[in-house]
Amino acid sequence: MKLVHISFRFEYSDDIDFILDKQGITDFVRYSMIEGKGQDGKHFGTQVFPGSFTVVQARVDDDQVKKLFRDLDEFRLRKKSHEHLRAMVLPVEDSLGF
Repeated sequence: MKLVHISFRFEYSDDIDFILDKQGITDFVRYSMIEGKGQDGKHFGTQVFPGSFTVVQARVDDDQVKKLFRDLDEFRLRKKSHEHLRAMVLPVEDSLGF
Protein backbone atom coordinates (compact mmCIF):
# COMPACT_ATOMS: atom_id res chain seq x y z
CA MET A 1 0.00 0.00 0.00
CA LYS A 2 1.22 3.50 -0.89
CA LEU A 3 0.14 7.07 -0.25
CA VAL A 4 0.18 9.16 -3.42
CA HIS A 5 0.54 12.92 -2.89
CA ILE A 6 -0.43 15.05 -5.91
CA SER A 7 -0.20 18.86 -6.07
CA PHE A 8 -1.45 20.94 -8.99
CA ARG A 9 -3.04 24.26 -9.89
CA PHE A 10 -6.57 24.42 -8.52
CA GLU A 11 -8.17 24.95 -11.93
CA TYR A 12 -7.26 21.39 -12.96
CA SER A 13 -9.22 19.66 -10.17
CA ASP A 14 -11.77 18.19 -12.60
CA ASP A 15 -8.99 16.77 -14.79
CA ILE A 16 -7.32 15.10 -11.81
CA ASP A 17 -10.71 13.77 -10.65
CA PHE A 18 -11.15 12.20 -14.09
CA ILE A 19 -7.74 10.49 -13.83
CA LEU A 20 -8.51 9.19 -10.33
CA ASP A 21 -11.93 7.90 -11.48
CA LYS A 22 -10.35 6.24 -14.51
CA GLN A 23 -7.95 4.41 -12.19
CA GLY A 24 -10.77 3.39 -9.83
CA ILE A 25 -9.43 5.50 -6.97
CA THR A 26 -12.52 6.57 -5.05
CA ASP A 27 -11.12 7.28 -1.59
CA PHE A 28 -8.95 10.35 -1.29
CA VAL A 29 -8.52 13.59 0.62
CA ARG A 30 -8.47 16.93 -1.19
CA TYR A 31 -6.97 20.10 0.27
CA SER A 32 -8.15 23.08 -1.77
CA MET A 33 -6.88 26.64 -2.06
CA ILE A 34 -3.37 25.87 -0.76
CA GLU A 35 -0.80 28.64 -0.89
CA GLY A 36 2.54 27.74 -2.43
CA LYS A 37 5.46 28.73 -4.57
CA GLY A 38 5.99 27.20 -7.98
CA GLN A 39 8.52 27.55 -10.75
CA ASP A 40 6.87 30.79 -11.86
CA GLY A 41 6.64 32.37 -8.42
CA LYS A 42 4.30 32.64 -5.46
CA HIS A 43 0.64 31.62 -5.58
CA PHE A 44 -1.05 32.95 -2.46
CA GLY A 45 -4.55 33.60 -3.78
CA THR A 46 -4.11 37.37 -3.58
CA GLN A 47 -4.07 40.18 -6.14
CA VAL A 48 -0.31 40.46 -5.74
CA PHE A 49 0.31 36.69 -5.90
CA PRO A 50 -2.74 35.21 -7.70
CA GLY A 51 -3.58 31.54 -7.99
CA SER A 52 -3.43 28.63 -5.58
CA PHE A 53 -2.77 24.93 -5.50
CA THR A 54 -4.81 21.86 -4.66
CA VAL A 55 -3.37 18.77 -2.99
CA VAL A 56 -4.88 15.29 -3.27
CA GLN A 57 -3.71 12.39 -1.15
CA ALA A 58 -4.90 8.88 -1.96
CA ARG A 59 -4.16 5.41 -0.66
CA VAL A 60 -3.22 3.31 -3.69
CA ASP A 61 -2.41 -0.38 -4.11
CA ASP A 62 1.21 -1.06 -5.03
CA ASP A 63 0.34 -2.53 -8.44
CA GLN A 64 -1.76 0.53 -9.33
CA VAL A 65 0.88 3.23 -8.73
CA LYS A 66 2.64 2.89 -12.11
CA LYS A 67 -0.63 3.15 -14.05
CA LEU A 68 -1.67 6.22 -12.07
CA PHE A 69 1.73 7.87 -12.60
CA ARG A 70 1.54 7.11 -16.32
CA ASP A 71 -1.79 8.96 -16.58
CA LEU A 72 -0.57 11.85 -14.42
CA ASP A 73 2.59 12.17 -16.51
CA GLU A 74 0.58 12.16 -19.75
CA PHE A 75 -1.56 14.98 -18.33
CA ARG A 76 1.53 16.88 -17.17
CA LEU A 77 3.18 16.71 -20.58
CA ARG A 78 0.04 17.57 -22.56
CA LYS A 79 0.25 21.36 -22.05
CA LYS A 80 2.83 23.77 -20.68
CA SER A 81 0.30 24.99 -18.09
CA HIS A 82 0.13 21.44 -16.66
CA GLU A 83 3.84 21.43 -15.76
CA HIS A 84 3.02 22.53 -12.20
CA LEU A 85 1.66 19.07 -11.38
CA ARG A 86 3.85 17.24 -8.89
CA ALA A 87 3.34 13.74 -7.52
CA MET A 88 5.18 11.55 -5.07
CA VAL A 89 4.71 8.14 -3.52
CA LEU A 90 5.14 7.47 0.18
CA PRO A 91 5.09 4.07 1.87
CA VAL A 92 2.18 3.26 4.18
CA GLU A 93 3.52 1.32 7.13
CA ASP A 94 0.22 1.03 8.97
CA SER A 95 -3.32 2.40 8.73
CA LEU A 96 -6.66 2.43 10.53
CA GLY A 97 -10.11 2.16 9.02
CA PHE A 98 -9.13 0.60 5.70
